[in-house]
Amino acid sequence: MNLDKDKLLECIKKISSPKVLIVGDLALDEMIYGDAERISREAPVLILQHTKTKLILGGASNAAHNVATLNDGKTGVIGVAGNDYYSELLYETFEDANIDCSRIVRDKKRKTIVKTRISGAITTSITQQIVRIDRQSKGEIGGETEDKIIRNIERVLPDYDAVILSNYHIGTLTDKIIDFTIDLANKLNKVVVVDAQRDLGRYKNVTSMTPNLPDTEKSVGFEIANENDLKRAGDKLLSQTDAKAILITCGADGMFVTEPNGNYTKIPVFNKSEVFDVTGAGDTVTAVYSLALAAGIEPVYAAVIGNIAASIVVRQFGCATTTVNELYEAAKALKI
Repeated sequence: MNLDKDKLLECIKKISSPKVLIVGDLALDEMIYGDAERISREAPVLILQHTKTKLILGGASNAAHNVATLNDGKTGVIGVAGNDYYSELLYETFEDANIDCSRIVRDKKRKTIVKTRISGAITTSITQQIVRIDRQSKGEIGGETEDKIIRNIERVLPDYDAVILSNYHIGTLTDKIIDFTIDLANKLNKVVVVDAQRDLGRYKNVTSMTPNLPDTEKSVGFEIANENDLKRAGDKLLSQTDAKAILITCGADGMFVTEPNGNYTKIPVFNKSEVFDVTGAGDTVTAVYSLALAAGIEPVYAAVIGNIAASIVVRQFGCATTTVNELYEAAKALKI
């Protein structure tokens, strides 16, 4: 692909301006670390001597965190939290990240979504994850909570330039919330980007979506083995959703952008480096891509900036973020 490097750098300067609202499954990642001490006498299990606990915004919250570090906190979230110990930690973590969490709806019938990762290390090895514990409620949110979320979206969406629907299929994004948000965004001429893991064809009249390769295959119903298959998949999603562009992330093979009228762009992985942890990299791509689209940047350049951002965060452990300055310096170093 042919890229204008000067244009790319100018585009990166623009992405800090838009205000973005994230609606979806808000989660907290609890990272517990310890040093391996010995095997327990009670059972054949490892005993860790606790060293630290770190709280990180995960799920839809991670997309919000990525946006907030790039647009200086012009970011809001709408979702559900329980009335429990972790809800307070979720609010505190949002506030520490300079994210407006005032429109989160509390539902005492549901658990705050938490993913606890317990990791251990010894002096001669790197830290490794041992087990993950998930806390979440099954099924969709109830009607009363659904109505509260819709009212909050109606109140605040006019104040934003874009909305991200971040669906981890944990129950927040009901059909009613999805359809209401998209309809209102279109009436207000806002950018709306979908990050979902399945049923991609049900999101009608969106600006774009950012599925990964396995989720794309599940939605279009066939295996993607080459570029022709990517074209077929992109065209099918465009036809189903009437989106303005489809961005398919392909892991180590880069990205693929499909636009109407047979416009296809294969984007290689830029700024290749050692991958330490891919956790949350998809949220980073969605966040950066959405900011760029909201800034009026064309989909291909928006995707390239998202690609560069992902190459930065995969060098870090757990859900990570990047900054405009890091993006700019990484883009300057590219040989294109």
